Amino acid sequence: MVDKALILRKLASLSDYLKQVAEFSSITVEEYRSDWKVQRIVERTLQMMIETCADVAGHVIADDGLRTPETYADTFRVLGESGILTVEQTTVMEKMAKFRNIVVHQYEAVDAEIVVLVLRRHLDDFQQFSDAVARHLTKQ
Repeated sequence: MVDKALILRKLASLSDYLKQVAEFSSITVEEYRSDWKVQRIVERTLQMMIETCADVAGHVIADDGLRTPETYADTFRVLGESGILTVEQTTVMEKMAKFRNIVVHQYEAVDAEIVVLVLRRHLDDFQQFSDAVARHLTKQ
């Protein structure tokens, strides 16, 4: 049984994070590189956003009886396979999951240009994810 209230609360948190990080969407790469506080705020907020999306995806996967994902990125692939996310949304969210892994595990230095690209061109992808999940919930 889908706990719609729980998922909707998580999507509301995602919306709050999105508004907060959007304040930095006009930052330049140079400004980003030169301010460790901005780096910390932006990277941590993006991490929380991606983790919230993965958490929501995990609930949908469990509730719908979909296959168990093998990796963080695979969580979004499962939603794509089920038609909840489009091919494009799936690809973007898989990349977001990989970005999250770099931020969390510090596999390599976080590329400021990628962060600024996410801020400028990909914040809408989080809203699209939220909208796709909300549409899915209304079908149930």
